[in-house]
Amino acid sequence: MDKIYDVAVIGGGSAGVMAALRTVLNNDDTVLFPGTGKDKKKSRAMWVSKVENMPGHLEYKKGIENPNREQLNWLSTECELKDKFTWLKNRGVTELKKNGDIFELTDNKGEKYQANYVILCTGVMDVQPKIDGEMDPIFPYANNQSIDYCLRCDGHHVFGKKTGIIGHNNGTGWVAAMLHERYNTPEMKIFTHGETPDFSDEVKALIEKYDIEVYEGEIFSVKGDTKTGKLEGFEVEGAGFIDVEMSFVSLGMIVYNELAKALGADVDDRGFVTTNGKGETNIENLYVAGDLRAGVKKQIYTAWDTAVDSADDINAKIRRVRRNE
Repeated sequence: MDKIYDVAVIGGGSAGVMAALRTVLNNDDTVLFPGTGKDKKKSRAMWVSKVENMPGHLEYKKGIENPNREQLNWLSTECELKDKFTWLKNRGVTELKKNGDIFELTDNKGEKYQANYVILCTGVMDVQPKIDGEMDPIFPYANNQSIDYCLRCDGHHVFGKKTGIIGHNNGTGWVAAMLHERYNTPEMKIFTHGETPDFSDEVKALIEKYDIEVYEGEIFSVKGDTKTGKLEGFEVEGAGFIDVEMSFVSLGMIVYNELAKALGADVDDRGFVTTNGKGETNIENLYVAGDLRAGVKKQIYTAWDTAVDSADDINAKIRRVRRNE
């Protein structure tokens, strides 16, 4: 508690690692809380396998985790400014308060830290469908990218494949229509998984135009090879086995905004934290980068961009104070 860091970065995904990298390279004293093992299991980054929509990432089996680990190892051992970097491995922040101009952070071990600025990068997670009350049946296919979540990252996987979308709201219909328009899928189906469809007239017209079949029965089981992750289809109430080679899940996101809200930061109607153009919230010197930030694409490159914007804005403030002193 005696030491006051220039910057505390909370979160170890794409945004958190870039925020730590940029603040250290800006010669600002930085402490990184990448999260506990439990935190990581709730993050998107942990479960992303091959990254095909980012140059330079194809060689990694874990397209976010592997390069992030390499970067942090370099930053902590080889970088000329490594003394400006404190990497608290397997530590997450359980409480974030502000006392005057100083932020006070409490980690999962109960230890306390202080910082002048905070960059919050706690991110989001996709809502998972439960099959027979459990999420586990989805994971062998999600881990092998035959069930995906982000159409911008992985939409190309549907090319030439019979495709299904799990979801029941308007966004689900738009995902189905967009993928069909972009890749001319041989078949497109929507599985509402026991929920009543909630489509606008515009989306209903597109569903009819593209001959998209809608199955409202509950999905009883996922069929395929769990070892290879090859999807074959779903067993659906009232419809039997429906042949599907590729599926997307469109059920929304869990937004990890608890620390931001505890400080009184503003959020939008979906729970994303609103900021100015540099990522600063309505709480002075509290910044948000990556997927948690409202109004940005949920992509690796946008996570990097928002993190750099926040880090550079913080550095400008630090230099301004020192200049005036």
